[in-house]
Amino acid sequence: MRLSFGFVTSPLHDPEEVAAMEALGVNSLWVGGHVASRNPSPEALIQLAILATRSKSVRIGTSILLLPLYAPAIVAKQIADLDRACGGRISLGVGVGGEYPGEFRACGVPLAERGRRTDEAVKLLRTLWTAEEITHPGPFYPMERVKIHPAPVQAGGPPIIIAGRQEVAMRRAASMGDGWMPYLYSPQRYAGSVETIKALAEAGGRDLSKFEWMQFLFTNVQDDGQKARSDMAQFLGGTYNQDFKPLVDRVAAAGTVREVTARVREFVDAGARHIVFMLGTKENRVAMATRIAREIIPAFEGWRADRSAGSF
Repeated sequence: MRLSFGFVTSPLHDPEEVAAMEALGVNSLWVGGHVASRNPSPEALIQLAILATRSKSVRIGTSILLLPLYAPAIVAKQIADLDRACGGRISLGVGVGGEYPGEFRACGVPLAERGRRTDEAVKLLRTLWTAEEITHPGPFYPMERVKIHPAPVQAGGPPIIIAGRQEVAMRRAASMGDGWMPYLYSPQRYAGSVETIKALAEAGGRDLSKFEWMQFLFTNVQDDGQKARSDMAQFLGGTYNQDFKPLVDRVAAAGTVREVTARVREFVDAGARHIVFMLGTKENRVAMATRIAREIIPAFEGWRADRSAGSF
């Protein structure tokens, strides 16, 4: 069994964090972002560009890019250029968003169209990454005789990882994604999503042998497990504007080293093979990441820190 691990980082908030986290020997680093969210937030592609310049060899990606807010041609060009600049280390995590309707108003995108726009954009990105001249009829992104080149380093373009929580996102992952990365899931719900995606893929005649099973896991580890859970609830509540105290033990990994290790193992048993730790704290982030890397990750015998291009 091969496992791998990564962290979500925020290079705009802490210029030193990327180097410190990469030095821990994890397999990946990820950035997220919004255009107009409830809380101040960097934009995902800007953060990815900074991450590409500050990292050396680790896999990097977006977790996530709200794809329906963007013109696919711009995303295709920027990701291709970044993939070439960093030697083929990029993965593109995408989702439909919707928790902040103001973002859609700001970008002039109808909220009700976000799913259909995402489906069309995912397919269009792969076509644009061929670096051949294409004509695309739409309906949302019609273009005629367009050629975006040079192509990304990775053949066929970077992996596109589908994020989300609902069955429609699972269908998207099963039909067109290179991986699945849900968030705010319990291990039981994760196991159910694996079964659903596999069944959908089989029904559609799709081979998932190279498919990546990821979990975006909100994590807080402290000696005082109760304080870790309290801090995690406060962190999530500030992000999603709701009371997370009753939900922390179900959708996050918060507690002592022993408790968090057990929680991660539940996700591994449910089918996850790449855990992306989203630290549920705004302070001492590198210290918490270091603790996870030194005290939790080594408990999983199947994990390997092979970070060579294309080894994920």
